[in-house]
Amino acid sequence: MGLTGIFLIAFLIVHVGLNACIWAMDGGQMFNVAAHFMGSTVVMRILEIGLFVFFVLHIVQAYTLEVQNRRKRSVGYAVPMGNSGSKWYSRYMGWLGTLILLFLIVHLRNFWIPSRFLDMNEVTYNGVEMHDLFGLMKDTFAGNTWLVALYVLGCISLAYHLMHGFQSAFRSLGVFNSRYLHLINALGLGFAIIVPLGFAMMPISMYFGWVS
Repeated sequence: MGLTGIFLIAFLIVHVGLNACIWAMDGGQMFNVAAHFMGSTVVMRILEIGLFVFFVLHIVQAYTLEVQNRRKRSVGYAVPMGNSGSKWYSRYMGWLGTLILLFLIVHLRNFWIPSRFLDMNEVTYNGVEMHDLFGLMKDTFAGNTWLVALYVLGCISLAYHLMHGFQSAFRSLGVFNSRYLHLINALGLGFAIIVPLGFAMMPISMYFGWVS
């Protein structure tokens, strides 16, 4: 869980960085060129396969651990400890992960499947033809209130999932020194706020027409 979690954290950094290109205010050129590079380069496509493998492993491991934990403690504590024992989001990682999985399925349907398997509008930059994913984003989110709300909910779930998962991944790999744990906890909190917020602002920006 720790290794797959750290790999997925690295993916989130790349993904949010690439998607942030929508704010370049150049008609989507920087974003489309970056997305084309990620989708057409052999190394990136190989990493994409690895990404799906790690996603599946992380999901299977998560549900396996959830089942094992419930079997080992079929009877709960006589006196619930609440947040004094652990944060609520650490106790509901399974539910948060399930919400993220449902969000991921919608996200793949909206963007990954069209970009890989369906006909899309094309744009040309410097003689290179590529998918207009920027236009697809605008068409997907513009005026679509329920979908934007769903994406924001998915990002909120991701934020709470990361608040526990970030530091937990490093603990699983043996980081127990209190000095390093304080640093990791601080980095994890910042990461859990900044990255999901960046993702949430993308559909919101498209919905309100803040990018062009």
